Amino acid sequence: MTKVLYITANPKPIETSFGLQVGEHFIENLHRKHPDVEIERVNLYEDSIPLIDGVVLSAWEKAASGLPFNENEQAAVNRMEEILEQFISADAYVFVTPMWNLSFPPMLKAYIDNIVIARRTFEYTPEGPKGLMTNKKVLHIQSRGGIYSEGPAVEMEFTNKYLQTVLAFIGITDFEHLFVEGMNAFPDKAEAILDEAKIKAEKAADSFIKHT
Repeated sequence: MTKVLYITANPKPIETSFGLQVGEHFIENLHRKHPDVEIERVNLYEDSIPLIDGVVLSAWEKAASGLPFNENEQAAVNRMEEILEQFISADAYVFVTPMWNLSFPPMLKAYIDNIVIARRTFEYTPEGPKGLMTNKKVLHIQSRGGIYSEGPAVEMEFTNKYLQTVLAFIGITDFEHLFVEGMNAFPDKAEAILDEAKIKAEKAADSFIKHT
């Protein structure tokens, strides 16, 4: 059975988020066309996502030296292991994010720091880092108030580029994106932009599982 992680990084209610609405539309169509697919939801604003902080850094230093963890370090390590195992066990991933101030919500970066782990999702070799997460697929759905896929603002688009690059670093190179953009720049066209993105989501759902 194919397992898809549906990973959202937006604290807004679905009805007030263009990106989440498109994401839900994609998942509904995916489930309708492939009812045997297992869809597991990861809400980065509701789930506990450890940060790389003093506790985590101390735990990693102790692990390298074979020293025992204290209670807080053990809890952080356990939770990071749960997140990592869940990610590794999936066959495909759908990330739904907004662009905030030319970047991601901070919880997405925190999540990435939990899944880019040496000897688990990538390894160092004499030829350089090598990703271990091969034969998996990603769809990135992102909402943006302006237009960043073309035109003068394209050079300020760091988010989709970063996600694609960091996932390729761990071996996931089958990467697609679906942008919902321009709603703030053209508020009179916002509903039309949303409708067009939903159509694209339906088409994406048609072919998503074929590649997993």
